[in-house]
Amino acid sequence: MMPHPLRLFAAALFLVSASLTAALASAPQQFTLDNGMQVVVIEDHRAPVVVHMVWYRVGAADDPAGHSGIAHYLEHLMFKATETMAEGEFSETVEANGGRDNAFTSWDYTAYHQRVAADRLDLMMQMEADRMINLRLDQSDWRPERDVILRERGQTLESNPDRVFGEQLRAALFQNHPYGRPIIGWRHEMEMLTGDIATDFYRVHYAPNNATLVVAGDVNADEVLELAREYYGPIPAVHDIPDRIRPTEPPQLAERRLIMRDERVGQDYVNRQYLAPTRRTGDQREAAAFSMLAALLGGSSQTSVLERRLTYDEGVSLATWAGYSGTAIDNGVFSLGIMPAPGVSLQDAEDALDRVLAEFIETGVDSDQLDRVRMQIRAESIYQEDNTESRAQTIGADLTVGLTLADSEAWIDVLQSVTADEIIEAARALDRRASVTGWLMGEDA
Repeated sequence: MMPHPLRLFAAALFLVSASLTAALASAPQQFTLDNGMQVVVIEDHRAPVVVHMVWYRVGAADDPAGHSGIAHYLEHLMFKATETMAEGEFSETVEANGGRDNAFTSWDYTAYHQRVAADRLDLMMQMEADRMINLRLDQSDWRPERDVILRERGQTLESNPDRVFGEQLRAALFQNHPYGRPIIGWRHEMEMLTGDIATDFYRVHYAPNNATLVVAGDVNADEVLELAREYYGPIPAVHDIPDRIRPTEPPQLAERRLIMRDERVGQDYVNRQYLAPTRRTGDQREAAAFSMLAALLGGSSQTSVLERRLTYDEGVSLATWAGYSGTAIDNGVFSLGIMPAPGVSLQDAEDALDRVLAEFIETGVDSDQLDRVRMQIRAESIYQEDNTESRAQTIGADLTVGLTLADSEAWIDVLQSVTADEIIEAARALDRRASVTGWLMGEDA
């Protein structure tokens, strides 16, 4: 094994060399078009490619009551006909120009992106601006696409007991907020979606003043801004976009528990989810403390408190995990889990998980472990800086949930500055009354 001082030197050398590479990517620049569309440009001239992304500030949590899945359904329908393009022509054109494209929906946003040669950027803008305003579902058959999303639900969710279990956990965690609905939608409501419903949703939410354009790669910021003014600038703002007023969570007063049995389950496990804070603009320290807590409890096998104690030292688990999702508008989620070793019951595994968490709170954060986690986070941030597409995606998500560009750029430094006391305070704030604990097991368990 490499002596400890040399390991530190190798890590430092990696960080220095990677920092020099990442430094070739410029700081993001932000603009606003006259119609209200936000534009962010990240210049990175290391390769003659560009990532073009349009983020809409609407997602599954904005689905109208009874129409769960409509934001995701519209994402699919955006590849249908417009006034100037035939159905399927968008992706065919991207592919014909040597690029690739895709889209995704979350609870808080919907995003469309392409990666192409830098000299094809104007074509991407032309097509994306076209479908921002000219989608014509009356010229397309929307029924086959509804069948597609129903099959998607069956193949990617309902066929997987882990994902069904996760869906049930989330529905139990959120008592009133639409974050408890699945992004893809509940099947019985998806079956009722129509092209007219999608068109109404599109006309309300898809507008330049409800969107952020992120362009990253081998581009010049001034030239990108001119292209954006040419293609997106003429699209009129929509002035009656509804405020994002969502149902809020009431005070949660009772822990929820659920048991799910499924004959397809290969290994029983326990998973718990807590309501947690989100990143807040101008003040991200609380969220950063939860993020560092998850990294210390879960993280890698070298730094994970749970893994080292329960898997390696005590042998009561096959795996443990911890996670935190705080880039959201309304509520974050903190999760803990354990997969027991053979002969260990789910109750004993859950008790062991709670015992180690309580001991962690009592004894405090190990300074060496905290230093290792900080080093890992710094290295991961440098890798992200080195990946233009990843950087564009991170900034787009941050801006779309209400954070600023300054918040996004400062996030890693905030993580690095979180203290051991703040991490323990976050652990103490995990409230079982605002949580759901689930056991997933086979039929015969």
